[in-house]
Amino acid sequence: MRILCIAALCAAVGGCVTTETVQFRASNPQQQAMVRDGRPALVSRQKSSLVLVRPASRELQSGGRPVFVVGINNLGKQPVEFRVGQVEVAQIVNGQEFPMTVVTYEMLAREERNRQVAVAILTGVAAGANAYGASHAGYGSYTTPSGRTGTFYSPTAAVIAQNNAAIQNEAMISATIERGQANLVQLEQTVIKDNTLLPGEWYGGSLHLSPPTTPPSGNQKTYTIVITVGADRHVIEVAQAPTGA
Repeated sequence: MRILCIAALCAAVGGCVTTETVQFRASNPQQQAMVRDGRPALVSRQKSSLVLVRPASRELQSGGRPVFVVGINNLGKQPVEFRVGQVEVAQIVNGQEFPMTVVTYEMLAREERNRQVAVAILTGVAAGANAYGASHAGYGSYTTPSGRTGTFYSPTAAVIAQNNAAIQNEAMISATIERGQANLVQLEQTVIKDNTLLPGEWYGGSLHLSPPTTPPSGNQKTYTIVITVGADRHVIEVAQAPTGA
Protein backbone atom coordinates (compact mmCIF):
# COMPACT_ATOMS: atom_id res chain seq x y z
CA MET A 1 0.00 0.00 0.00
CA ARG A 2 2.84 2.37 0.82
CA ILE A 3 4.44 1.72 -2.59
CA LEU A 4 1.11 2.37 -4.33
CA CYS A 5 0.75 5.68 -2.47
CA ILE A 6 4.25 6.77 -3.53
CA ALA A 7 3.54 5.80 -7.13
CA ALA A 8 0.29 7.75 -7.07
CA LEU A 9 2.07 10.79 -5.62
CA CYS A 10 4.73 10.63 -8.33
CA ALA A 11 2.05 10.46 -11.01
CA ALA A 12 0.21 13.37 -9.43
CA VAL A 13 3.21 15.67 -9.59
CA GLY A 14 4.01 14.66 -13.15
CA GLY A 15 6.72 12.09 -12.39
CA CYS A 16 9.53 11.86 -9.85
CA VAL A 17 12.31 12.05 -12.42
CA THR A 18 12.74 15.37 -14.22
CA THR A 19 14.85 15.85 -17.31
CA GLU A 20 16.92 18.70 -18.65
CA THR A 21 18.25 19.69 -22.05
CA VAL A 22 21.33 21.64 -23.07
CA GLN A 23 21.97 24.41 -25.52
CA PHE A 24 25.24 25.83 -26.83
CA ARG A 25 26.14 29.45 -27.50
CA ALA A 26 28.73 30.38 -30.10
CA SER A 27 31.01 32.74 -28.19
CA ASN A 28 33.23 33.84 -31.10
CA PRO A 29 33.26 33.91 -34.93
CA GLN A 30 35.19 30.62 -35.01
CA GLN A 31 32.27 28.79 -33.46
CA GLN A 32 28.92 27.69 -34.88
CA ALA A 33 25.93 26.34 -32.96
CA MET A 34 23.87 23.84 -34.93
CA VAL A 35 21.60 20.81 -34.69
CA ARG A 36 22.88 17.33 -35.53
CA ASP A 37 20.39 14.45 -35.69
CA GLY A 38 17.92 16.36 -33.56
CA ARG A 39 20.47 17.25 -30.90
CA PRO A 40 22.16 20.60 -30.29
CA ALA A 41 25.83 20.72 -31.21
CA LEU A 42 28.65 23.18 -31.47
CA VAL A 43 31.64 23.32 -33.79
CA SER A 44 34.70 25.25 -32.62
CA ARG A 45 37.61 25.88 -34.97
CA GLN A 46 41.01 27.17 -33.97
CA LYS A 47 44.31 27.53 -35.82
CA SER A 48 45.26 23.85 -35.90
CA SER A 49 42.27 21.94 -34.56
CA LEU A 50 38.53 21.55 -34.79
CA VAL A 51 36.27 20.38 -31.95
CA LEU A 52 32.69 19.13 -32.29
CA VAL A 53 30.60 18.78 -29.11
CA ARG A 54 27.06 17.49 -28.56
CA PRO A 55 25.20 15.89 -25.65
CA ALA A 56 25.32 12.11 -25.49
CA SER A 57 21.53 11.94 -25.07
CA ARG A 58 18.63 14.15 -26.03
CA GLU A 59 17.70 14.70 -22.39
CA LEU A 60 19.72 14.64 -19.17
CA GLN A 61 18.44 13.43 -15.84
CA SER A 62 18.16 16.31 -13.41
CA GLY A 63 20.88 16.00 -10.82
CA GLY A 64 22.78 13.47 -12.92
CA ARG A 65 26.12 13.71 -14.65
CA PRO A 66 26.11 15.54 -17.98
CA VAL A 67 27.76 13.45 -20.69
CA PHE A 68 28.96 14.97 -23.96
CA VAL A 69 30.31 13.38 -27.11
CA VAL A 70 33.48 15.19 -28.16
CA GLY A 71 35.11 14.89 -31.57
CA ILE A 72 38.55 16.38 -32.23
CA ASN A 73 40.23 16.87 -35.60
CA ASN A 74 43.89 17.77 -36.06
CA LEU A 75 43.96 20.33 -38.87
CA GLY A 76 47.68 20.93 -38.65
CA LYS A 77 50.69 19.25 -40.21
CA GLN A 78 52.21 18.12 -36.92
CA PRO A 79 50.94 15.72 -34.22
CA VAL A 80 49.07 17.44 -31.39
CA GLU A 81 48.36 16.29 -27.86
CA PHE A 82 45.00 16.00 -26.14
CA ARG A 83 45.03 15.40 -22.40
CA VAL A 84 41.89 14.81 -20.36
CA GLY A 85 43.62 16.38 -17.37
CA GLN A 86 43.77 19.69 -19.28
CA VAL A 87 39.99 19.86 -19.79
CA GLU A 88 38.63 22.60 -17.54
CA VAL A 89 34.97 22.89 -16.55
CA ALA A 90 33.46 25.66 -14.42
CA GLN A 91 29.90 26.56 -13.54
CA ILE A 92 29.02 30.25 -13.69
CA VAL A 93 26.81 31.50 -10.83
CA ASN A 94 26.26 35.24 -10.42
CA GLY A 95 29.43 35.94 -12.37
CA GLN A 96 31.57 33.63 -10.25
CA GLU A 97 33.21 30.42 -11.43
CA PHE A 98 32.88 27.16 -9.50
CA PRO A 99 34.95 24.20 -10.73
CA MET A 100 33.21 21.06 -11.94
CA THR A 101 34.98 17.72 -12.02
CA VAL A 102 35.81 15.82 -15.20
CA VAL A 103 35.01 12.18 -14.41
CA THR A 104 37.84 10.30 -16.10
CA TYR A 105 37.89 6.78 -17.51
CA GLU A 106 39.91 5.59 -14.51
CA MET A 107 37.30 7.00 -12.11
CA LEU A 108 34.42 5.45 -14.06
CA ALA A 109 36.17 2.07 -14.25
CA ARG A 110 36.80 2.14 -10.50
CA GLU A 111 33.13 2.94 -9.86
CA GLU A 112 32.11 0.07 -12.12
CA ARG A 113 34.39 -2.38 -10.34
CA ASN A 114 32.99 -1.26 -6.96
CA ARG A 115 29.49 -1.70 -8.32
CA GLN A 116 30.40 -5.19 -9.51
CA VAL A 117 31.62 -6.11 -6.02
CA ALA A 118 28.30 -4.99 -4.52
CA VAL A 119 26.32 -6.88 -7.17
CA ALA A 120 28.48 -9.98 -6.64
CA ILE A 121 27.69 -9.91 -2.92
CA LEU A 122 23.96 -9.65 -3.59
CA THR A 123 24.21 -12.42 -6.20
CA GLY A 124 26.03 -14.62 -3.70
CA VAL A 125 23.33 -14.03 -1.10
CA ALA A 126 20.63 -14.90 -3.65
CA ALA A 127 22.52 -18.01 -4.74
CA GLY A 128 22.97 -19.07 -1.11
CA ALA A 129 19.26 -18.66 -0.44
CA ASN A 130 18.49 -20.64 -3.58
CA ALA A 131 20.82 -23.45 -2.52
CA TYR A 132 19.41 -23.42 1.03
CA GLY A 133 15.87 -23.78 -0.28
CA ALA A 134 16.93 -26.63 -2.53
CA SER A 135 18.64 -28.42 0.35
CA HIS A 136 15.28 -28.64 2.12
CA ALA A 137 13.45 -29.92 -0.94
CA GLY A 138 12.11 -33.47 -0.97
CA TYR A 139 10.34 -33.14 2.35
CA GLY A 140 6.55 -33.21 2.36
CA SER A 141 3.55 -34.05 4.40
CA TYR A 142 0.55 -36.28 3.85
CA THR A 143 -2.91 -36.83 5.24
CA THR A 144 -4.63 -40.21 5.00
CA PRO A 145 -8.37 -40.62 4.37
CA SER A 146 -8.70 -41.50 8.03
CA GLY A 147 -7.20 -38.18 9.02
CA ARG A 148 -3.76 -39.36 10.08
CA THR A 149 -0.95 -37.00 9.11
CA GLY A 150 2.78 -37.46 8.69
CA THR A 151 5.87 -36.44 6.81
CA PHE A 152 7.96 -38.07 4.13
CA TYR A 153 11.22 -37.50 2.27
CA SER A 154 11.77 -38.02 -1.48
CA PRO A 155 15.46 -38.34 -2.45
CA THR A 156 14.55 -38.04 -6.12
CA ALA A 157 12.69 -34.74 -5.60
CA ALA A 158 15.59 -33.45 -3.51
CA VAL A 159 18.16 -34.26 -6.20
CA ILE A 160 16.03 -32.62 -8.90
CA ALA A 161 15.57 -29.45 -6.83
CA GLN A 162 19.28 -29.23 -5.99
CA ASN A 163 20.29 -29.73 -9.63
CA ASN A 164 17.84 -27.04 -10.73
CA ALA A 165 19.18 -24.67 -8.07
CA ALA A 166 22.77 -25.30 -9.21
CA ILE A 167 21.85 -24.56 -12.83
CA GLN A 168 19.97 -21.39 -11.85
CA ASN A 169 22.83 -20.20 -9.64
CA GLU A 170 25.40 -20.83 -12.38
CA ALA A 171 23.30 -18.89 -14.90
CA MET A 172 22.78 -16.02 -12.44
CA ILE A 173 26.48 -15.75 -11.59
CA SER A 174 27.52 -16.03 -15.26
CA ALA A 175 25.07 -13.29 -16.25
CA THR A 176 26.41 -11.02 -13.50
CA ILE A 177 30.02 -11.53 -14.66
CA GLU A 178 29.11 -10.99 -18.32
CA ARG A 179 27.24 -7.75 -17.59
CA GLY A 180 30.15 -6.42 -15.57
CA GLN A 181 32.66 -7.27 -18.30
CA ALA A 182 30.42 -5.71 -20.96
CA ASN A 183 30.16 -2.49 -18.93
CA LEU A 184 33.94 -2.24 -18.59
CA VAL A 185 34.40 -2.90 -22.31
CA GLN A 186 31.88 -0.17 -23.14
CA LEU A 187 33.74 2.30 -20.91
CA GLU A 188 37.03 1.35 -22.56
CA GLN A 189 35.57 1.88 -26.03
CA THR A 190 33.55 5.05 -25.47
CA VAL A 191 35.11 7.26 -22.77
CA ILE A 192 37.56 9.86 -24.05
CA LYS A 193 41.18 9.46 -22.94
CA ASP A 194 44.59 11.03 -23.51
CA ASN A 195 45.56 10.80 -27.16
CA THR A 196 48.11 12.04 -29.69
CA LEU A 197 46.36 13.10 -32.88
CA LEU A 198 48.32 12.68 -36.08
CA PRO A 199 47.84 15.22 -38.91
CA GLY A 200 44.31 14.96 -40.28
CA GLU A 201 43.25 12.44 -37.64
CA TRP A 202 39.88 12.44 -35.88
CA TYR A 203 39.58 11.27 -32.28
CA GLY A 204 36.77 11.44 -29.77
CA GLY A 205 34.68 9.86 -27.06
CA SER A 206 32.30 10.63 -24.23
CA LEU A 207 33.20 13.30 -21.68
CA HIS A 208 31.57 12.80 -18.26
CA LEU A 209 31.17 15.73 -15.86
CA SER A 210 30.09 16.09 -12.26
CA PRO A 211 26.50 17.39 -11.93
CA PRO A 212 26.14 21.18 -11.93
CA THR A 213 24.27 22.65 -8.99
CA THR A 214 20.97 24.49 -9.29
CA PRO A 215 21.64 28.24 -8.86
CA PRO A 216 19.74 30.19 -6.16
CA SER A 217 17.86 32.19 -8.78
CA GLY A 218 16.26 30.29 -11.66
CA ASN A 219 16.67 26.73 -12.89
CA GLN A 220 19.13 27.32 -15.74
CA LYS A 221 22.65 26.08 -15.11
CA THR A 222 25.42 27.72 -17.09
CA TYR A 223 28.92 26.33 -17.38
CA THR A 224 31.93 26.39 -19.69
CA ILE A 225 34.01 23.49 -20.96
CA VAL A 226 37.54 24.39 -22.05
CA ILE A 227 39.09 21.74 -24.31
CA THR A 228 42.78 22.19 -25.03
CA VAL A 229 44.22 20.60 -28.16
CA GLY A 230 47.92 21.34 -28.57
CA ALA A 231 48.18 25.11 -28.31
CA ASP A 232 44.48 25.69 -29.13
CA ARG A 233 41.87 26.39 -26.44
CA HIS A 234 38.25 25.74 -27.33
CA VAL A 235 35.83 27.41 -24.90
CA ILE A 236 32.39 25.78 -25.04
CA GLU A 237 29.54 27.64 -23.34
CA VAL A 238 26.67 25.40 -22.17
CA ALA A 239 23.23 26.27 -20.81
CA GLN A 240 21.35 23.43 -19.10
CA ALA A 241 17.71 23.91 -18.15
CA PRO A 242 14.59 21.80 -17.42
CA THR A 243 13.05 20.26 -20.51
CA GLY A 244 10.51 22.61 -22.05
CA ALA A 245 11.77 25.62 -20.09
